[in-house]
Amino acid sequence: MIRLFKHYISYNVVLLSLIDFMLLLLAGEAAWRLRVMQIGTGVGEVSDRAVEIGVFAGVIWLGMIAVGSYGPEALRSIRFATARLLVAVSLGVLTISLVNFVLPGSALWRSVLLYAMGIAILVLVANRILASRMLGAEAFRRTVLVLGAGERARRLERLSHRPESGFRIGAFVAMGETAPLIATAVQRESISDLGRFADRVGATEVVLALQERRNSLPLKDLLRVKTQGVHVNDFSSFLERELGRVDLDTLNPSWLIFSDGFSAGRRLSSIGKRTFDIVASLLLLIVGLPLIGIFAVLVKLETGGPAFFRQKRVGLYGQTFTLIKLRSMRFDAEANGAQWAEKGDPRVTRVGRVIRTVRIDELPQAWSVLKGEMSFVGPRPEVPAFVSELEKALPYYAERHVVKPGITGWAQINYPYGANTEDARHKLEYDLYYAKNYTPFLDLLILLQTARVILWPDGAR
Repeated sequence: MIRLFKHYISYNVVLLSLIDFMLLLLAGEAAWRLRVMQIGTGVGEVSDRAVEIGVFAGVIWLGMIAVGSYGPEALRSIRFATARLLVAVSLGVLTISLVNFVLPGSALWRSVLLYAMGIAILVLVANRILASRMLGAEAFRRTVLVLGAGERARRLERLSHRPESGFRIGAFVAMGETAPLIATAVQRESISDLGRFADRVGATEVVLALQERRNSLPLKDLLRVKTQGVHVNDFSSFLERELGRVDLDTLNPSWLIFSDGFSAGRRLSSIGKRTFDIVASLLLLIVGLPLIGIFAVLVKLETGGPAFFRQKRVGLYGQTFTLIKLRSMRFDAEANGAQWAEKGDPRVTRVGRVIRTVRIDELPQAWSVLKGEMSFVGPRPEVPAFVSELEKALPYYAERHVVKPGITGWAQINYPYGANTEDARHKLEYDLYYAKNYTPFLDLLILLQTARVILWPDGAR
């Protein structure tokens, strides 16, 4: 995997996305040449239209990221990938057309955009088909040597069998623990030189998956493979990288303290994040005010109760603030106290179901962002009663409050809506990953992929 600004991205995604971007540039240029040939004018210099074609490629490319064209399912299924590509290209072309309408004079005429759209879809789908047939799923998988043959090793074995897995296991080495759970594990005593053994199986990484590390770290072995250029990783860090979340089952305070993350050097990033929050929230409130007004009237007409829902939530460093949303439930929905939302919740009104599906009920939260109580990206703020309950049930729950809560977040784009303590546990793993690895790059990635959640609202309740 490649690490970009603390966030890991697999080699196949990076390579595929770069090829896609080049193909989009070529599609834009081919569309221009095709159109000017039809009307019999000169092609002109490439430099004269380089900016417009670059904008075309960039907008479509960002759209592809936003709708999940580089997600696991899209990399496995041509049908799924084609559907996402159609949506991304269509949205991108629509966006460029609107910009051209407001700011005319671009070289991307409507006819050129139409041709570029068709060519882009053809070449992008062809790229997916060629990549899947010529390279296959195994092409970019790393080979890992696992030290350990217990439950942790068996968990790595299961992870390696996932279609989207970025690694394969070259061998398991039983390190003299209890009876190995991996039948094919090689006993450490039978290996004279672990470094040579790692080289023989083609391992580029060694993962320490011992059940009990106290007084049992194979330091000489780890030093031997490390000095031979093989990367050595502990179990928790490996899972964090592969799963994009912090694994609570293996987490311990020392790992949180000594691992990379929770950096103090975030001042510049925090200034940029706050500046973005102010500008974006102002624009969203100005543009979205008519929409908020229309649905506020509809909510009022349907139920007769207040149009807006106000509730205390827990924010940065455990401080409470009042969250405002368009009301999507009956006004007496929480007469008996705060409750988890359920699938098909009977408390949700007809208008409420619509605004929840397309996330319009979240728009008033831009006011909390403008005031500085929230950010656009961060862990979702919870009700104080739920926080008290979850802090007792889940370790490290309070650590999610070291960053501002957000309207959208890493957990929201990776896990369905939570409705119980177990769901909260899974979402906490993603929230801790975000708090630990926050960068503006990760924020941008989350904002882009929020579009996927809105367009395909599987988790909305």
